[in-house]
Amino acid sequence: MLAAAALAISACADHSTGLPTGVAKSGFDVPSAGFDALGYNDVAGIFNGIADGVDKVLDGTYRGDPTYANDRLVMKWNKAWPDGDGAWIMNEWNGQVPGGSGEVWHYKIVRTPAPCGAYGTPLPDGGYCIWDQYEVILSQGTVDNGHFWDAHANPTGFGVSR
Repeated sequence: MLAAAALAISACADHSTGLPTGVAKSGFDVPSAGFDALGYNDVAGIFNGIADGVDKVLDGTYRGDPTYANDRLVMKWNKAWPDGDGAWIMNEWNGQVPGGSGEVWHYKIVRTPAPCGAYGTPLPDGGYCIWDQYEVILSQGTVDNGHFWDAHANPTGFGVSR
């Protein structure tokens, strides 16, 4: 299920910067308040829209694939996300909508204190590495009426121990 997880998690970031798609890096663009037409609210650290719009291009696809374009996606990230240290993001993917993929996934991702390895590297606490210095601490979802846990790190929260 790591492949399915990778597809949904890729909504979280522009891989050239490691930032959530649409999030400004500190010291550059100043985000405006409120939600834009695609579902981004950069001030609040929320995206609430269809997967088709997460890349800021409405083309009937999610990264070139129409399978996930109509799925609903809610992403929430903290103010540290664009800069790294203490960063976290939560990703809730819902394909149980008309024209959706049928898949439902929930992810929690945190920045690690140091590089954690290649993409997909299992980590001792039960998570796995992505984007060089980020860990998926929770990845669970449903596909074709089956429930899958790809990661369940201990602890699974964004608390002090992270």
